Amino acid sequence: MLHQAGNRFNAQELWQQDHDHVLHPYQHFDSFKKEGSLVIVEGDGCYVTDAQGRRYLDGIGGMWCVNAGYGRKEIAETMAEQALQLCYSNFFVDVTNAPAARLAAKLAELAPGDLNHVVYATSGSCAVDTAIRLAHFYQSRRGQGSRRYVISRKNSYHGSTYLGMTVGLRDGDQSQHFKYIPDLVHHLSAPYPYRRPEGMTPEAFSDFLVNEFEDRIAELGAENIACFIAEPAQASGGVTLPPPNYLPRMRELCTKHGILFIADEIVTAFGRLGHFFASKDVFGIEPDMILTAKGLTSGYIPLSAVIYSDKVHEVISAPDPDVWFTHGYTYAGHPVACAVALKNIEIIEREDLCGNAARVGDYLEKRLGELRDLEIVGDVRGRRLMMCVEYVRDKKTRERLPDSCNISKRISNACEAEGLLVRPIGHLDVLSPPLTITREQVDFVVDTLKRAIVKAVAELKAEGVI
Repeated sequence: MLHQAGNRFNAQELWQQDHDHVLHPYQHFDSFKKEGSLVIVEGDGCYVTDAQGRRYLDGIGGMWCVNAGYGRKEIAETMAEQALQLCYSNFFVDVTNAPAARLAAKLAELAPGDLNHVVYATSGSCAVDTAIRLAHFYQSRRGQGSRRYVISRKNSYHGSTYLGMTVGLRDGDQSQHFKYIPDLVHHLSAPYPYRRPEGMTPEAFSDFLVNEFEDRIAELGAENIACFIAEPAQASGGVTLPPPNYLPRMRELCTKHGILFIADEIVTAFGRLGHFFASKDVFGIEPDMILTAKGLTSGYIPLSAVIYSDKVHEVISAPDPDVWFTHGYTYAGHPVACAVALKNIEIIEREDLCGNAARVGDYLEKRLGELRDLEIVGDVRGRRLMMCVEYVRDKKTRERLPDSCNISKRISNACEAEGLLVRPIGHLDVLSPPLTITREQVDFVVDTLKRAIVKAVAELKAEGVI
């Protein structure tokens, strides 16, 4: 269906300007040269419209971002009012601003346990960098400066800065053309139940993962490990939920050995799993730090925050006239961004969007489960409004389809042709719609995705792939 956007934008000109001048994140040069970009020009609720006037239900919320939905007039008004009142403020050393102070207090109120302190940054990647530097600072301030190692997991994603890419280890992220920080990060196996070793129960898989962490601590020496960083549910690494009791046991090991537990909730925070934060309410742990971005402002403006514990703060702020926290960003605590975050949180609370995410998310899980009967669907997994479908050639062996099939992109293209955006990642199609989504919109999502998969199966058979 075409909308008025096509009458107001020169679609071809915009496409050409982008094609000729923009290097996109994760751009694949050969295909980009041929196809260029989908030019999005408008958004409203759960929908976006391209420059030619075609409307799509945005099944990926931009990129795990638009929790409160597109086109929120009161957020735009808040942004304008704050820009007129105070568009920017120095935030270094001992200067603050009203929205930044109020937001920090609100985040401390919402966060679990004693996470009462906030460091602001501008992106999820910068939040990861900040958290690891804070972990090193903490360990040094308590007299254990030898603790430098970072423990992460394979198939994780923690941003695309130099440090973030070193910390994460997702399939497809590592490139021979980039360099990574040597001997800083040590990776454990991914908590990926669908691809656990053959014949191993989920409970035994949890034992395996925890034992692996214990062995790594013994190998490296607890006195050399600063922190363990983990997405409670790995997002771009496959939307994987951990096996039973895995995260609480990992938390216990961290506490026992003086290792800080950093929960990367850049995707899961602010309602996507039905709660403001997933660490405690979904997975039963209280980390030393929680990282947030994306849903913090619903993507309306860049902002991220590291929320950390009283325990950490007491150590780093202990009296010493020669100590400075020599870390920060020009746009940290930006008054406009913080004002937007406060309004966004107000909307999420007022409209019970966490509750809607729980109710409609449970329905999305149920409906997506119907796809398991399709020939190439190996797994449907996730929680509530953070879901994915994994495709395979053989359900019994879990053998993947050849990369040359480009299966997830093939299916996402078919969805796009019917007015639905899903996110292709390798052998997966990912869904993370706005928290405002309705049951009727879920039906459209699942029915459209099903038709796209059926179409792909017919094509693969015709091509002799399956």
